[in-house]
Amino acid sequence: MNAKNEMHLRFPSKSCNEAFARSVAAAFVMNLDPTVTELSDLKTAVSEAVTNCIVHGYRRESGTVFLSGKIDENGRVVFKIRDKGCGIADVRQAMQPLFTTAAEEERAGLGFAVMQSFCDKVRVTSAVGKGTTVTLEKQLGNG
Repeated sequence: MNAKNEMHLRFPSKSCNEAFARSVAAAFVMNLDPTVTELSDLKTAVSEAVTNCIVHGYRRESGTVFLSGKIDENGRVVFKIRDKGCGIADVRQAMQPLFTTAAEEERAGLGFAVMQSFCDKVRVTSAVGKGTTVTLEKQLGNG
């Protein structure tokens, strides 16, 4: 991907930073003049990925969430949200709707399903004890 623009950010794994990440993602794509729906979709997907880092990746521990974004010359946006937390033993299982490792916190287990419904492509890579990376891709506009 030849980046027309890119950004890299890191912040503490605190729940208050989920809204910060949403705002950064929205601001980053504004020059593409996204529709309200496109903007809402991206903000929600990024929010879900960041929340997963905070709730599942670090499980009440302190850590750092990494957010990077790239925009190519055709208006394709790629966000990567990464943690260095506990990792996911079975990514396929974790991506199943209603699966959660935080049932005691009344989590619905719909984070990955939400990301998939709002993005063109969602990739998850993870290693137990090393962390997880979620890559979200969405074409904005007519491309």
